Amino acid sequence: KVRKRLFSLFTSSKSETGELPVPAVSEAEFERLRRENQILKGVIRQLESEKDRPSKIVIENFEGKPPRARVDAAWYENQNLTPPPVDTDGITMSAAELESTSLWCDELNGDDTCPIEPQISFWDAMRDRAYWLVGLLALQSCSGFILARNEALLESHPVIIYFLTMLVGAGGNAGNQASVRVIRGLALGTVNEATQSQFLWRELKMASALSFILSVAGFTRAFIFRTPFPETVAVTSALALIVFSSVCLGAVLPIFLKNLGVDPAHSSTTIQVVMDILGVLLTVVVSTAILDTPMGRMLVSAIG
Repeated sequence: KVRKRLFSLFTSSKSETGELPVPAVSEAEFERLRRENQILKGVIRQLESEKDRPSKIVIENFEGKPPRARVDAAWYENQNLTPPPVDTDGITMSAAELESTSLWCDELNGDDTCPIEPQISFWDAMRDRAYWLVGLLALQSCSGFILARNEALLESHPVIIYFLTMLVGAGGNAGNQASVRVIRGLALGTVNEATQSQFLWRELKMASALSFILSVAGFTRAFIFRTPFPETVAVTSALALIVFSSVCLGAVLPIFLKNLGVDPAHSSTTIQVVMDILGVLLTVVVSTAILDTPMGRMLVSAIG
């Protein structure tokens, strides 16, 4: 299939001199052909590994590089097309050769090398990151206000304080894990408008599975340390809600920031602060509902 596709690309038209002109094939087309070739190779290896198939299948190698041929400039002029870049001998240049012959940054360092971030100066990058971190620092103070308004709960159930770091940390870790996966997908192009809904649905199922697993781990930890049963139920329930919400928010936040025109990389730090606040809020709300309400006490009694 790949060989026929390449042959059709090269024999689609000929110049008057009989030479084959270089077709205007995009890098995306060759990348697609390379992927198809790799899939075909994998299928062939699997077939060859089967014992009941002694015969071998021969396939031509294809590395996904653009074709190299002599350019017929007259043909491109007759077709009102711009000829591809060529070297001194009139042979087409590969993408790597073209990149090596041109500079990809406007300003060079003292040693004639491109800077790490060619489009952003050091001071602009520092200002952007400092603004974001200072804003998150101010926002993180909200968790202190939530704890201050629930002193009565913490005084009557001090065990909750001992688990607070574990609960908030689990939420931050789970959210940051999901956020990094989305950022990587956005950078590589695997998370786009076509695959976005499928990826988010997968993360929703992942959130449900991880919340159950970590809830079991949290319950085991509380049981081993001989935590009173009502507080164990409160901690386990809060942990399940925190992990579930953190994974969902971690998956959505990078896409949300990208749509706002903000660098999605900021979501990895933002999710930590958001889950610090949301983790404390969910902990006190769930603990109050289970430990300090008649329905909660009735539920704990029924379970225990």
